Amino acid sequence: MRLALWQTQGFPADIDANLAALDTQLRAAAAGGAQLLLCPELWLGGYQVPEAMAELAEAMDGPAAQRIAALCRTHGVAVCYGYAERNPSGGKPYNSAQVIDTNGQRVTNYRKLHLFGTMERELFSPGEQLEAPVELNGWRIALLICFDVEFPEIVRSHALAGADLVLIPTALTPEYRAVPELIVPTRALENQLFVAYCNHSGVENGLAFLGGSCVASPDGLRLGAVANGDALLLVDLDRSRRAEWRETFPYMQWRRPELYGALTNG
Repeated sequence: MRLALWQTQGFPADIDANLAALDTQLRAAAAGGAQLLLCPELWLGGYQVPEAMAELAEAMDGPAAQRIAALCRTHGVAVCYGYAERNPSGGKPYNSAQVIDTNGQRVTNYRKLHLFGTMERELFSPGEQLEAPVELNGWRIALLICFDVEFPEIVRSHALAGADLVLIPTALTPEYRAVPELIVPTRALENQLFVAYCNHSGVENGLAFLGGSCVASPDGLRLGAVANGDALLLVDLDRSRRAEWRETFPYMQWRRPELYGALTNG
């Protein structure tokens, strides 16, 4: 699979401008042979827009999703994007991400489980469940959002459920550079899967982002990464060395889960 990561500053609180930019990037991704484009966390309306977040929230099948579905059909590239999802129960919106395939169909929608910091906890309802990996272009794909990847159990759960690739829209600031540089490659290595981590760039309403979007492979190495600034990163994911990697790093085969709860089940 050829995967595209779109690291972008975007247009805060301007969904129309972000969708117009997506059209351009999908055209470039298609020209580069990409099958799937990954966008940052809350990309659709912006991250640092607390006063507007509730107004920007849309249903998972809302107007923006329908327009993105049309773009996916036009360009022949699937999209995973972060957005504020309107809460069907009428509560605070969810910090969500969803995948739309090249037929314009929603493949999966995920609500962030681990909300980070005071602002997110005030603005959003936390998700209540993991979503099982789904198939896209012959790959088993799972979604997480930003802070979620910093909890080892959640990535391991997806690995045990058969995920090949974990997609992670994020909104990471510079003091947390250890996440893309250390944690993301570690999650890929210890779980023997690919991890793609796509961040914002630049400064949004006074909040500076790290950039640093990257893709890590099951051998713990980064296949591609970018610094700060807007960028379209194209990375080829190849599973042909999976047996070799799993023999070299046999964490999944040699687990002893029957022992792991002994200290906490008391």
